[in-house]
Amino acid sequence: MKTMEERKRIEVLDYLRGFALLGIILVNVIPLLSLKPPMPDSADAAYGRFLYLFVEGRFYTIFTFLFGTGFYLFLSKAFAKGKNGYLLFLRRILVLFLFGLIHVHFHPGEALTIYAVCGLLLLPFYKVAKEINLVAGFILLVLLGYFAIKILMVIPLMLLGIAAGQYRIFEEIKADKLAIFTGGMLVLSIGGLMYQNQYALGTLPFLQAGIAVGPLVSAFYSGLLIWLVRIKFFQKILAPLKSYGRMALTNYVSQTAFILITGNGWHFSGNITYLQSLLFCIVIYAIQLSFSVVWLTYFRYGPLEWVWRMVTYLEILPIRKERGLP
Repeated sequence: MKTMEERKRIEVLDYLRGFALLGIILVNVIPLLSLKPPMPDSADAAYGRFLYLFVEGRFYTIFTFLFGTGFYLFLSKAFAKGKNGYLLFLRRILVLFLFGLIHVHFHPGEALTIYAVCGLLLLPFYKVAKEINLVAGFILLVLLGYFAIKILMVIPLMLLGIAAGQYRIFEEIKADKLAIFTGGMLVLSIGGLMYQNQYALGTLPFLQAGIAVGPLVSAFYSGLLIWLVRIKFFQKILAPLKSYGRMALTNYVSQTAFILITGNGWHFSGNITYLQSLLFCIVIYAIQLSFSVVWLTYFRYGPLEWVWRMVTYLEILPIRKERGLP
């Protein structure tokens, strides 16, 4: 049975997933509502530049990396319980792919189908030595980032996530190593962002630099958040992120539903500015974060997570919490 300390360390993954979702919606809302490019030298243009420097390609990177880590943890736990981890994983991937097929009709840029396909391709790497996964993932990430091949960066990010699971990074977080890592990523991120910022927004060099710099900024964000949630004060303040992340699938899909239903119903599509889209996202944050906290007070899993688990294990699972259970 795991100690409280071990459970807290694993919960860092939920904080990170929730944090990643906060950034993903800021980028997704723009194409979903077909927002027009802002006028040059306007407040909206400044916000657009902020998005491309600090948000675009930064949060999906965290989400993708965590998928790789979750991939490894799922298989490891299944095998530890004496179950056929590969069969369970294949069913799990199939359900994710089906969710993605439905979701892609409403959100053409959605990631679930891509995650499912890449997860299937990377299944053999579960048994590959952690050193090989780490080196191969790092080299591929550098090469694909250098040549700005964004769509293929999903593979090395997942591979690095698998390696993180193999190295037990999140179960054995060391304060000194975390500080060195976060500080190093901060220095590299500043250098990379300064390089990207010298180009005009929307130009090819600006976008290519953003793709290359993205993993550095993502790594810094992740290190900083992990550091913060190790402090009780910030752990309490950021607690809703943990619930938000535990319901990552439900919240990711419902983000699209909120944007499209509300956006079309209130005629936001093509009619609001970039800054107004930020306010819209903040409202969605408030709704989803509150819902996640309340829902998980009474239920074990998010709605889509519950369906996902039942099809994966081919059994009816209780969703309501028993009274008295935390």
